[in-house]
Amino acid sequence: MLLGDYRVEVIPDTDFKLDGGAMFGVVPRVLWERVCPPDELNRVTLTANCLFIDTGKKKLLIETGMGEKWRGKEARIYGIERKRPFADSLREIAGCGTEDIDIVVNTHLHFDHAGGNTVGAHPPRVQPPPTTAKYQPQFVNARYLVSRSEFEKAERPHERERASYLEANWEPLIDSKQLDLIPDEYEPVEGLTVSQVRGHSETMQTVKVTRGGQTLFGFFDMIPTRHHLPLPWIMSYDLFPSETLEFKKRILPTAVEENWICHFYHDVEMPLARLIELDGKIVATTLPNLARQ
Repeated sequence: MLLGDYRVEVIPDTDFKLDGGAMFGVVPRVLWERVCPPDELNRVTLTANCLFIDTGKKKLLIETGMGEKWRGKEARIYGIERKRPFADSLREIAGCGTEDIDIVVNTHLHFDHAGGNTVGAHPPRVQPPPTTAKYQPQFVNARYLVSRSEFEKAERPHERERASYLEANWEPLIDSKQLDLIPDEYEPVEGLTVSQVRGHSETMQTVKVTRGGQTLFGFFDMIPTRHHLPLPWIMSYDLFPSETLEFKKRILPTAVEENWICHFYHDVEMPLARLIELDGKIVATTLPNLARQ
């Protein structure tokens, strides 16, 4: 897809599963199961829709997915059944290799957003037990951009999100001197703004790309799927749910009015959509043409 002079592609990582009740918070199961049917363990299927942006001068990747370090019990807990390496998806969809990525942006360092920052130093079938020393950066020529405030939270996390931060996803980047700590709001390339917003966590960021008179907005975990568009549909994972609510009240009417292309990071079926108001509700509609322009 072209956004002005930038090429944008969705690079999906592996599907995984999380508890449906946690994903939909106070919404009763009888409602959310109609749109996200759970499995026998009450888990709903999610994915990680990473964004690739080619500016013509720089190639960027926003988020790196779950990563390929999951083994045994943890892989079973999250229902991970990887079909192919992320590097293969990147090459097939974007036409480039991991070595061609210039900039990696992490909106935050939770494992489902930063898990692909690093990979094992050994082939997957002989991967030793996970320890930070056994991993290396997946994108060997990239600068990895993370806000300083998010990095400090990851190093000293809140008790409720401690399990979401895995040091193996960023410590090898420090060792390789590829990690850049950035302000809470910054512009890695012209027209791409990364901004902090409190809600899901204290220091998570959203992404806005404006080129050629069009805007693409990435909600990431503030609105993880199109099913989370209704105002009360907020994850139990959110540390500040009332602020997530206020964000949705503020941002969604603007997205409708300005006809933004909206990116849903965890949506299995609709990673990109436009929003319309229908019968007093804001809903997602498929883009009429996602073919290359």
